[in-house]
Amino acid sequence: MYTNIDTPHGKLSKAIIKIWIIREVMANLCGWFILGVLFYLDHLFSWKEWIGYLLFTIMIISLFFTIWSIFIEPFLLYKNWRYEANEEFLQLKFGAINEKHQIIPMTKIQSISTNQGPLLRKYDFYSISINTMGSSHSIPALPKATAIELRNQIAYFAKIKEVES
Repeated sequence: MYTNIDTPHGKLSKAIIKIWIIREVMANLCGWFILGVLFYLDHLFSWKEWIGYLLFTIMIISLFFTIWSIFIEPFLLYKNWRYEANEEFLQLKFGAINEKHQIIPMTKIQSISTNQGPLLRKYDFYSISINTMGSSHSIPALPKATAIELRNQIAYFAKIKEVES
């Protein structure tokens, strides 16, 4: 039986771009620091010449990845990220270069939770984690009210019972 499934319409908050940029800057600073230490050790201990060439090649490649991850990828991810939940399916559509469109049947969802790390807490956002038997999915950076409402809606559609502790 064929069901017409529309493209999801729910969008992430535009502030996710800033969060992704901050996250990438922190990760790239760590990587550049390690590369700097390796260059210093290469100079200090006069390692073999090929190691210097290897470090230089890694530096050039890292420069391109840094430009991509900070100045291009967050904007493409924001532009393509969509989600939607209805009685039958949870749909996630995302990707910067390779676009993915995942359709998760509500009957397969086993648990759902909201998460908030330090960066999301600063902007008062939550991410939603959805677990099925064989995989897990997430929706990043939703405002608190939207995240809780969507979490409860998915839990209701998936017939997830809250466990009493």
